[in-house]
Amino acid sequence: MIVGVAVESYPHERRVALVPAVIPALSKAGLKVLVERGAGEKAGFPDAGYEDQGATVVPDRSQLFSSADIILEVGSLKSHPNMVQNDLIRSGQITIGLLNPFAVPEAVRGLAVKGVTSFALELLPRISRAQAMDALTSMATIAGYKAVLLAAGLLRKMFPMMFTAAGTITPAKVFVVGVGVAGLQAIATAHRLGAVVQAYDVRPAVKEQVESLGAKFVELGMETKEAETSGGYAKAMDEEFYRRQREMMKQVVGESDVVISTAAVPGKKAPILITQEMVQGMKPGSVVVDLAAESGGNCELTRPGETVEAHGVTILGPVNLPSTVPYHASLMYAKNISAFLLNLVKDGGLHLDFEDQIIRDTLLTYNGEVVNAQMREMLGLPALLAKESHP
Repeated sequence: MIVGVAVESYPHERRVALVPAVIPALSKAGLKVLVERGAGEKAGFPDAGYEDQGATVVPDRSQLFSSADIILEVGSLKSHPNMVQNDLIRSGQITIGLLNPFAVPEAVRGLAVKGVTSFALELLPRISRAQAMDALTSMATIAGYKAVLLAAGLLRKMFPMMFTAAGTITPAKVFVVGVGVAGLQAIATAHRLGAVVQAYDVRPAVKEQVESLGAKFVELGMETKEAETSGGYAKAMDEEFYRRQREMMKQVVGESDVVISTAAVPGKKAPILITQEMVQGMKPGSVVVDLAAESGGNCELTRPGETVEAHGVTILGPVNLPSTVPYHASLMYAKNISAFLLNLVKDGGLHLDFEDQIIRDTLLTYNGEVVNAQMREMLGLPALLAKESHP
């Protein structure tokens, strides 16, 4: 089978789905890799590097799409239906990537109508066998790291305590809201930079992880085991819960120099945790970095993709942060997506084992149907019987 890697079309995307280092493993599995000219250049991977590892570089997009059986991408659905490959992709083709399907459900319907089989890596189950394929975790790690660097660059203070000839400089206070992968990396990075770090999450089980990274876990008396799904993801709570949570967080936010919020619920709008009133209570020069900006934001004043000044506080709503560290983001992503691909392949051909939870959970479209249950519900489609969704 032929695997194709295209130049990413999403605006300002600098990552690439495969890097040269993973090509030999795919070749050994009987796959041929085609790479569109220039696909890896923005990430720091020139065409010659791919050719040296056995891939074939093709001159244009149309040739890539007409030749490839499987298209590997970083994020192909975000700008549908305007993306070029929406016209190039064909029936029987397979696409794999961080498709962000819940943001663009109609694009998913479009893939089904075209007869494309698609897999969304965001839907990967949180099981040990899938860890090597977990691109969402890889990208969240980079986002958490970069969020702290952005905050440190804008804060009018230095992060660490320093003993100087001019006296002692007290450390900055950083508060991380939401202790998933991005939150844990933000805690670790802020702690390494010398800040005093506090963190909060509705899931009480993360307290030990927070403390192991040198931070203090803020307990509001509202932590609940019910806030986590069986798959390990955060669960949406009701508005009354969030209202009480905001009331209790107000003091901690007001005492912090930097607030980094990461609370997102898959397939849902991000909960508002930081109100305008809370921002108003922060010290002038403080910084809020809202990593949930792409799904609406945790801060009431966040504008996705923009930096806002309000009440003397700088509020960042960064989108696609992993793309700002494209070399390592691509390296990590390539290892994840190639591990996923190798799980689909047997003796050089596609082998879709629908008894495999990894394959079953990540499958979005197949046989002309949207097969993901949550996606069907969003599109107003009736539930499929098991025999209808899989052969």
